[in-house]
Amino acid sequence: MNNEYFLSINDVAKKLDLPAHTLRYWEKQFPVAVKPTTGAGGRRYYRAETVVALETIKKLLYSRGMTIAGVKKLLKDGMFPDSSDFIDGVDKKEIIKPVVKKKLEHVDTGLFSSTSEIDQAIDLLERARAVLK
Repeated sequence: MNNEYFLSINDVAKKLDLPAHTLRYWEKQFPVAVKPTTGAGGRRYYRAETVVALETIKKLLYSRGMTIAGVKKLLKDGMFPDSSDFIDGVDKKEIIKPVVKKKLEHVDTGLFSSTSEIDQAIDLLERARAVLK
């Protein structure tokens, strides 16, 4: 993502479908992740990386049901996810879990019919491990 452009608080509020006062509140709650630049007259302008952080905060609070304290802890512990950890607003881990579980059911019952299916399951588990790290 190009970090050279800036968006006004109103543009970011529209993009994230949030009121501007929520963004101002999050600035106070998450000063490490949300640092807008101020222009003439104290107007707030957001870099692309800050918009990504705001998108992630929104997903954690609204989609995952985390509390502000929980998101603060993620930031403090250096475990704050970036937007690549989500696909269309859904945590990748939540997408992969049922697929891995289904593949493991085949392992438990011995239903693999070929070594290629075993190789596919191993590949899937390796990709899941990479995502879950």
